[in-house]
Amino acid sequence: MAELSERLKMLRKERRLKQREMAEQFGLALNSYQAYEYATRTPDLRGLIALADFFDVSLDYLVGRSDERERR
Repeated sequence: MAELSERLKMLRKERRLKQREMAEQFGLALNSYQAYEYATRTPDLRGLIALADFFDVSLDYLVGRSDERERR
């Protein structure tokens, strides 16, 4: 299964967004968002929930615990 960093990158690219756009969307500095995709930093729980909501996927999918995207 994929890791959070891989899922974030894949989901962002599916929406054709740049890292800078993601950082702006979540009120982060660019290097803070990049750290999520480079797996050098992990979002806090609120950040994970916000990302899952933004991409309309389950938290389990986002963090790599499941390959099913759908929220229940």
